[in-house]
Amino acid sequence: MTSDTLILVDEHDRPIGEEEKLRAHELGLLHRAFSILVFNSRGELMLQQRALGKYHCGGLWTNTCCSHPRPGETTLAAALRRLQEEMGFDCELEEALEFIYKVDFPNGLTEHEYLHIFIGHYDKDPVINPEEAADFRWISIEALRKDIADDPEKYTYWFRLALDKLISRGLLPKR
Repeated sequence: MTSDTLILVDEHDRPIGEEEKLRAHELGLLHRAFSILVFNSRGELMLQQRALGKYHCGGLWTNTCCSHPRPGETTLAAALRRLQEEMGFDCELEEALEFIYKVDFPNGLTEHEYLHIFIGHYDKDPVINPEEAADFRWISIEALRKDIADDPEKYTYWFRLALDKLISRGLLPKR
Protein backbone atom coordinates (compact mmCIF):
# COMPACT_ATOMS: atom_id res chain seq x y z
CA MET A 1 0.00 0.00 0.00
CA THR A 2 1.44 3.37 -0.99
CA SER A 3 0.23 6.95 -0.89
CA ASP A 4 -0.64 6.48 -4.58
CA THR A 5 -3.27 3.85 -3.77
CA LEU A 6 -6.90 4.94 -4.03
CA ILE A 7 -9.94 3.56 -2.22
CA LEU A 8 -12.43 2.17 -4.73
CA VAL A 9 -16.04 2.59 -3.61
CA ASP A 10 -19.56 1.74 -4.71
CA GLU A 11 -22.27 4.36 -5.34
CA HIS A 12 -22.92 4.50 -1.55
CA ASP A 13 -19.24 5.23 -0.72
CA ARG A 14 -18.68 1.73 0.64
CA PRO A 15 -15.10 0.51 0.02
CA ILE A 16 -14.90 -2.32 -2.52
CA GLY A 17 -11.17 -2.44 -3.22
CA GLU A 18 -8.01 -0.49 -3.89
CA GLU A 19 -6.15 0.55 -7.03
CA GLU A 20 -3.02 2.44 -7.98
CA LYS A 21 -3.92 6.08 -8.67
CA LEU A 22 -2.94 6.38 -12.31
CA ARG A 23 -4.48 3.00 -13.19
CA ALA A 24 -7.76 3.95 -11.46
CA HIS A 25 -7.87 7.10 -13.62
CA GLU A 26 -6.98 5.19 -16.79
CA LEU A 27 -9.84 2.74 -16.13
CA GLY A 28 -12.31 5.36 -14.84
CA LEU A 29 -12.93 3.48 -11.59
CA LEU A 30 -15.15 5.08 -8.95
CA HIS A 31 -12.98 6.12 -6.01
CA ARG A 32 -13.21 8.24 -2.87
CA ALA A 33 -11.97 11.83 -3.06
CA PHE A 34 -12.42 15.19 -1.38
CA SER A 35 -12.36 18.88 -2.23
CA ILE A 36 -11.85 21.70 0.27
CA LEU A 37 -13.15 25.26 -0.04
CA VAL A 38 -11.61 27.72 2.43
CA PHE A 39 -13.22 31.12 2.99
CA ASN A 40 -11.92 34.19 4.81
CA SER A 41 -13.93 36.48 7.09
CA ARG A 42 -14.75 38.72 4.08
CA GLY A 43 -16.52 35.79 2.42
CA GLU A 44 -13.82 35.37 -0.23
CA LEU A 45 -12.82 31.92 -1.42
CA MET A 46 -9.18 30.84 -1.63
CA LEU A 47 -8.57 29.37 -5.08
CA GLN A 48 -5.60 27.23 -6.05
CA GLN A 49 -4.07 27.17 -9.51
CA ARG A 50 -3.00 23.58 -10.06
CA ALA A 51 0.70 23.04 -10.70
CA LEU A 52 1.51 22.74 -14.40
CA GLY A 53 3.00 19.27 -13.91
CA LYS A 54 -0.19 17.67 -12.53
CA TYR A 55 -1.28 14.46 -14.26
CA HIS A 56 -4.47 16.22 -15.37
CA CYS A 57 -5.85 19.77 -15.33
CA GLY A 58 -2.44 21.38 -14.77
CA GLY A 59 -2.65 25.18 -14.69
CA LEU A 60 -6.41 25.30 -14.12
CA TRP A 61 -7.96 27.17 -11.22
CA THR A 62 -9.83 25.10 -8.66
CA ASN A 63 -10.95 24.91 -5.06
CA THR A 64 -8.45 25.44 -2.24
CA CYS A 65 -7.27 21.83 -2.12
CA CYS A 66 -8.34 18.40 -3.34
CA SER A 67 -7.01 14.86 -3.21
CA HIS A 68 -7.78 11.29 -2.18
CA PRO A 69 -7.67 9.56 1.21
CA ARG A 70 -5.25 6.69 1.62
CA PRO A 71 -6.46 3.21 2.52
CA GLY A 72 -7.05 3.14 6.29
CA GLU A 73 -7.31 6.95 6.50
CA THR A 74 -10.57 8.78 7.14
CA THR A 75 -11.63 11.33 4.55
CA LEU A 76 -11.44 14.15 7.11
CA ALA A 77 -7.93 13.13 8.24
CA ALA A 78 -6.83 13.04 4.58
CA ALA A 79 -8.35 16.47 3.93
CA LEU A 80 -6.52 17.97 6.90
CA ARG A 81 -3.25 16.30 5.86
CA ARG A 82 -3.45 17.46 2.23
CA LEU A 83 -4.44 21.03 3.16
CA GLN A 84 -1.20 21.26 5.15
CA GLU A 85 0.86 19.53 2.43
CA GLU A 86 -0.51 21.58 -0.49
CA MET A 87 -1.28 24.96 1.04
CA GLY A 88 0.85 25.06 4.21
CA PHE A 89 -1.87 25.65 6.80
CA ASP A 90 -4.62 23.92 8.68
CA CYS A 91 -8.06 24.92 9.85
CA GLU A 92 -11.22 23.24 11.04
CA LEU A 93 -13.16 21.58 8.24
CA GLU A 94 -16.83 20.68 8.09
CA GLU A 95 -18.31 18.37 5.48
CA ALA A 96 -20.96 20.21 3.46
CA LEU A 97 -22.05 17.64 0.86
CA GLU A 98 -21.05 14.65 -1.21
CA PHE A 99 -21.83 13.55 -4.75
CA ILE A 100 -20.59 11.39 -7.61
CA TYR A 101 -19.29 12.76 -10.90
CA LYS A 102 -17.46 11.42 -13.92
CA VAL A 103 -15.50 13.35 -16.56
CA ASP A 104 -13.11 12.29 -19.31
CA PHE A 105 -9.97 14.33 -19.98
CA PRO A 106 -8.22 14.87 -23.32
CA ASN A 107 -5.16 12.93 -22.10
CA GLY A 108 -7.21 9.71 -21.87
CA LEU A 109 -7.72 9.78 -18.10
CA THR A 110 -11.14 9.69 -16.45
CA GLU A 111 -12.00 11.24 -13.11
CA HIS A 112 -14.82 9.19 -11.53
CA GLU A 113 -15.16 10.26 -7.94
CA TYR A 114 -17.36 9.94 -4.92
CA LEU A 115 -16.52 13.47 -3.83
CA HIS A 116 -16.74 14.78 -0.27
CA ILE A 117 -16.85 18.60 -0.06
CA PHE A 118 -15.39 20.25 3.04
CA ILE A 119 -15.63 23.93 3.99
CA GLY A 120 -13.16 25.76 6.23
CA HIS A 121 -12.28 29.29 7.34
CA TYR A 122 -8.86 30.93 7.38
CA ASP A 123 -7.78 34.57 7.24
CA LYS A 124 -4.12 34.39 6.24
CA ASP A 125 -2.45 33.69 2.92
CA PRO A 126 -1.22 30.14 2.36
CA VAL A 127 2.36 28.98 1.87
CA ILE A 128 1.82 26.91 -1.25
CA ASN A 129 3.78 23.80 -2.18
CA PRO A 130 4.98 24.50 -5.76
CA GLU A 131 4.77 20.80 -6.64
CA GLU A 132 1.02 20.99 -5.99
CA ALA A 133 -0.01 24.57 -6.72
CA ALA A 134 1.32 27.20 -9.11
CA ASP A 135 -0.52 30.09 -7.45
CA PHE A 136 -3.46 31.08 -5.25
CA ARG A 137 -5.88 33.95 -5.01
CA TRP A 138 -8.80 35.14 -2.91
CA ILE A 139 -12.00 35.94 -4.81
CA SER A 140 -15.56 36.88 -3.95
CA ILE A 141 -18.27 34.43 -4.99
CA GLU A 142 -19.83 37.12 -7.19
CA ALA A 143 -16.58 37.77 -9.07
CA LEU A 144 -15.90 34.03 -9.31
CA ARG A 145 -19.33 33.29 -10.79
CA LYS A 146 -18.82 36.03 -13.40
CA ASP A 147 -15.35 34.75 -14.29
CA ILE A 148 -16.58 31.16 -14.59
CA ALA A 149 -19.45 32.34 -16.82
CA ASP A 150 -17.00 34.31 -19.00
CA ASP A 151 -14.27 31.65 -19.20
CA PRO A 152 -15.32 28.27 -17.73
CA GLU A 153 -12.37 26.42 -19.24
CA LYS A 154 -9.99 28.19 -16.80
CA TYR A 155 -11.57 26.14 -13.98
CA THR A 156 -11.66 22.43 -13.17
CA TYR A 157 -14.83 20.54 -13.95
CA TRP A 158 -15.31 19.20 -10.41
CA PHE A 159 -14.89 22.67 -8.89
CA ARG A 160 -17.52 24.22 -11.18
CA LEU A 161 -19.88 21.35 -10.36
CA ALA A 162 -19.26 21.55 -6.60
CA LEU A 163 -19.70 25.33 -6.57
CA ASP A 164 -23.03 25.04 -8.42
CA LYS A 165 -24.25 22.42 -5.94
CA LEU A 166 -23.16 24.47 -2.91
CA ILE A 167 -24.84 27.62 -4.26
CA SER A 168 -28.07 25.88 -5.28
CA ARG A 169 -28.37 24.27 -1.85
CA GLY A 170 -27.51 27.45 0.07
CA LEU A 171 -24.44 25.84 1.64
CA LEU A 172 -21.88 28.61 1.15
CA PRO A 173 -20.85 30.41 4.33
CA LYS A 174 -22.58 33.69 5.09
CA ARG A 175 -20.33 36.71 5.65
